[in-house]
Amino acid sequence: MPKFLLRASSFLLAILLAAPLAIAQTAKPAAPPAAAPAADNPSVIIHTSEGDITLQLFADKSPKSVANFLRYVHEGFYAGTIFHRAIPGYLIQGGLYTKELQPRRTHSPVQSEADNGLSNLRGTIAVARGADPNSGTAQFFVNLVDDRRLDYVGSQSGLTWGYTVFGKVIKGMDVVDKIAGLPTRALGPFAADVPNPLVVIEGVDVVGEASPAPASSPATPAGGAKHKSP
Repeated sequence: MPKFLLRASSFLLAILLAAPLAIAQTAKPAAPPAAAPAADNPSVIIHTSEGDITLQLFADKSPKSVANFLRYVHEGFYAGTIFHRAIPGYLIQGGLYTKELQPRRTHSPVQSEADNGLSNLRGTIAVARGADPNSGTAQFFVNLVDDRRLDYVGSQSGLTWGYTVFGKVIKGMDVVDKIAGLPTRALGPFAADVPNPLVVIEGVDVVGEASPAPASSPATPAGGAKHKSP
């Protein structure tokens, strides 16, 4: 083969081989698939007479429980209620009784979501309830220790059903521990465990939202509210 034909063939082959590479180098990369939007897990601040406690709520795991809690928050329900139960090494509980130890009227109970896979670890907040797993309303408790005895293990009974975790403390755990360390006494309908002095919830704000007005009827009786949970 003449040299000029060999050179021409080689040149043509080089162009053909280079063309796909050039196209690959200049083509825009495909856009990555759009990520699923993150679930809206709002934060709230519980303002107490002992300091502030900031919570992150797990709306992605406990949507009904979070919606129930936020309903009371937006209504100003918690302003003026107390933490009526504090047991070191266990929990602090509140959100229903006023300083006069009168329960407020609540909405219908929320369905339990204790089978959501979340565990009752230190700093988590959970729905307080009676013997019926689906009897929780406004009351909540904060775990002081990892307490997996309170987790869901089955639907056989109220004991095995466990307690719904719907958030965790992200700031102010020192305030929680301070409340738990206060002296306690018998007071009103409670035979023991009421912090002395009373720890008042002055209000609860959703981060990024305006503060709600206090509830208009602060001491309306709530039927069947006098239960211990857990």
